[in-house]
Amino acid sequence: MVEGTRYEVMKDLEITNINLKMKKTLYGLMAICAPLLVASCSQGPSKQSEKDSKVTISDEEMDYLGITDREHLSAASLRALKWPKIGNEWFLEFSQPMPLKGDLAYEEGVVRRDPSAVIKVGDLYYVWYSKSVGPTQGFAGDIENEKVFPWDRCDIWYATSKDGITWKEEGKAVARGEKGAYDDRSVFTVEIMQHEGKYYLCYQTVKSPYLVRVKNQIGLAWSDSPNGPWTKSKEPILSPADNGIWKGEEDNRFNVVKKGDFDSHKVHDPCIIPYKGKFYLYYKGEQMGEQITFGGRQIRHGVAIADNPLGPYVKSPYNPISNSGHEICVWPYGGGIAALITTDGPEKNTIQWAPDGINFEIKASIKDAPHAIGLNRSADTEKEPTEILRWGLTHIYNNANYQSIMRFTSHRVVKHVAKGENGKTK
Repeated sequence: MVEGTRYEVMKDLEITNINLKMKKTLYGLMAICAPLLVASCSQGPSKQSEKDSKVTISDEEMDYLGITDREHLSAASLRALKWPKIGNEWFLEFSQPMPLKGDLAYEEGVVRRDPSAVIKVGDLYYVWYSKSVGPTQGFAGDIENEKVFPWDRCDIWYATSKDGITWKEEGKAVARGEKGAYDDRSVFTVEIMQHEGKYYLCYQTVKSPYLVRVKNQIGLAWSDSPNGPWTKSKEPILSPADNGIWKGEEDNRFNVVKKGDFDSHKVHDPCIIPYKGKFYLYYKGEQMGEQITFGGRQIRHGVAIADNPLGPYVKSPYNPISNSGHEICVWPYGGGIAALITTDGPEKNTIQWAPDGINFEIKASIKDAPHAIGLNRSADTEKEPTEILRWGLTHIYNNANYQSIMRFTSHRVVKHVAKGENGKTK
């Protein structure tokens, strides 16, 4: 929320003309008047609020929004008048995911999930992903020997394809670390960056034991070839903020004395983008004592910036840079960075864009977006804002224990046409 927004909202609700003396007693007046306000709201706006809510609205805006009377504007109409005039170039619809062929087809007993972006090297497409075997037991099982989540006890594997549909599994790219290392339990949710002839994989890491309160970190590996071998960072390149305080000793992530920053518990879903001569590491933050808001889980995104692909990465002072989201899905467009925001929070299921890679604004509201999108980085990102979303990879839950990677497609929608209607405009 930009500075001053709260003031504007109060203005829209007609809390005006409060002099300095009245401000001193505002809380008391609110307590006394609350029942009266509720009663008055149930009967529609008062004459005073009708008078104060008048705004300038053109005949064209009235016709476009279907507003009948410019003297009587509902709260919905007032909001609509503030919508940005951005057209429909950012809007699209997704088709249902389609199964892949070859080695990435669903395999009982095997988890393949969280595909990276797809890159093309020569005549081959490459993708990296999390892979594990066996069922998920959860935190009630034997934590030392079983799987807590499907992404637990994962290594990073990769596959190649000539057409993006039939895939050949090539083998393990990055393995878990040795016992005692920061990544000894699992390496997963990987993303690829291709830059100046080198290849960089960033991914989540967990150190044993996998407890509820364990703090996830981000690791990095690099290579001169998409086929490896890969050199791993000896230490994480990004860690959670260290300013929250757990309450008590119980392994419960909701009991906190102090929640701390938006990423005080976990840093997840990393993606590095070369941008304006630097490297922007976008990531999902989970907060200690995470709550449910009116948009669902309290999930937000952040960014850390480095001068070198290997770091060090410094978190932006503007974090968090989103109010919502889950898996990171970002791409360059129009001199800025675009983002698909899904799953969690009050601004979920939107496409957003930031001219500076930090200050994002909503460009479209969408539906049925695939989970954990792996973008097709070989696409022409400047052709259209959403060209990179025409096809890519995702994952689905085949059942409670196992997931598989699928292919998604999308198409632009600029008008609604009924069956039998040609949809042509004069």
